[in-house]
Amino acid sequence: MEPEDTICYCFHVSKRKILNHIRIHRPRRASQISECGGAGTGCGWCVPYLKRYFEEAVTGQVTIADQMTPEEYARQRATYIREGGGKPPPGAIPLPPVEP
Repeated sequence: MEPEDTICYCFHVSKRKILNHIRIHRPRRASQISECGGAGTGCGWCVPYLKRYFEEAVTGQVTIADQMTPEEYARQRATYIREGGGKPPPGAIPLPPVEP
């Protein structure tokens, strides 16, 4: 995942925006990242990523490289939602079509 790629599909928040929010506002808890455009408050798919970015900022160490493509990220989110993992709000980036 590159900095301009979307992490929170519910509220259209990019990785760059999240990382800049963490750097500038220095949240004390990962949950405070929700102040960055509502990230993490929709379907919930991005919450583990937000927590990881927060921990990496706190420790100064990258734990896992973002090697997933944006398309794979979107497919995994779609699976999560279709399996009942969360409900995107109106205006969220639509789910990709179901693959045969």
